[in-house]
Amino acid sequence: MFLAWKEIKYNKLRYTLITGILVLVSYLVFFLSGLANGLEQLNREAVDKWNADGIILTEESDINLPRSNMNIDDFNGNGIEAYAALGQLNAIASVGERQSNVSIFGIKDDEFIMPEVTEGETFTEQGEVIADDTLQEEGFEMGDELEISSSDTALTITGFTDNARFNTAPVLYTDLGTLQQVRFGEMSEENGGHVNGFVIRGDNLSDVSVEDELQVVETSAFIENLPGYTAQNLTLTFMIYFLFIISAVILAIFLYVLTIQKISMFGVMKAQGISSRYLANSVIAQTFQLAFAGVVIGFLLTILTGFFLPAAVPVAFDYLMMLLYGLVLIAVSVLGALISVRTIVKIDPLKSDRS
Repeated sequence: MFLAWKEIKYNKLRYTLITGILVLVSYLVFFLSGLANGLEQLNREAVDKWNADGIILTEESDINLPRSNMNIDDFNGNGIEAYAALGQLNAIASVGERQSNVSIFGIKDDEFIMPEVTEGETFTEQGEVIADDTLQEEGFEMGDELEISSSDTALTITGFTDNARFNTAPVLYTDLGTLQQVRFGEMSEENGGHVNGFVIRGDNLSDVSVEDELQVVETSAFIENLPGYTAQNLTLTFMIYFLFIISAVILAIFLYVLTIQKISMFGVMKAQGISSRYLANSVIAQTFQLAFAGVVIGFLLTILTGFFLPAAVPVAFDYLMMLLYGLVLIAVSVLGALISVRTIVKIDPLKSDRS
């Protein structure tokens, strides 16, 4: 450790450049992990808000809520802990020049998926909705009358709730009757019993009895089948894993080049009785110091960046995951140094002028 630190102090510029590369790689890894976590939350916020164990959908829906269509009488609970009917519709809501993609949830106000109102009041009459508070950031206000795409029904915002986005779209909560009016228009009375699924709570979902054309899906499986959710997470995760490999390769190349340049010096040190083990430990200690410094600085830069990001950027930092990624970066960096260790071990003190 002493020899490693002395060399770093002696060649400040050289090792500062190596640390700078590790800072940039770790910064990108941490930022991508925050982006992956933020996009994940953006897709599933409303589902997590249910605090449910599963959902009942039709077999032919392919675990996709908008494709599932059933009647509210198709499920009566069958002795489970709790269940709630859910209707869902994707639409575009607009007020003047402001517009936003939204997901409209039709629910019953006395069931457990009813959200807590953080501002304003809950819906009490047909045509009233509770909106996700991200719509406030887009300029929507309480009392706004929303025009809904492909519908003549106007919806009025009476309150706001937090953490309610579904598949990246802000959620509008309303009663089932209003949702049917938006969806079916003049045919709403004939389709009054239409829902998309039932959100359920229960310790053992395998015991839930449903009709043959229905299926019980665990909440985790439902989330994984949200459009684009899995593909998006896998893409960002693979990018992070490739950065681990890139980090190890870059550091290995730099250290190997430095080791080649110091072969004669290592040969002299070996001739003086310094063991290969001591020299190898020195290189590993040096790599650890550089990697640790790079990861810490990259972590601090990432946190600092988070304070200046606009709300529209979906970044949410999971510090435990960032810590894990930081440890992995340090570990792969040390592994990359083993190539240099192998070179040091093979140095012959009598032939120190040869690599």
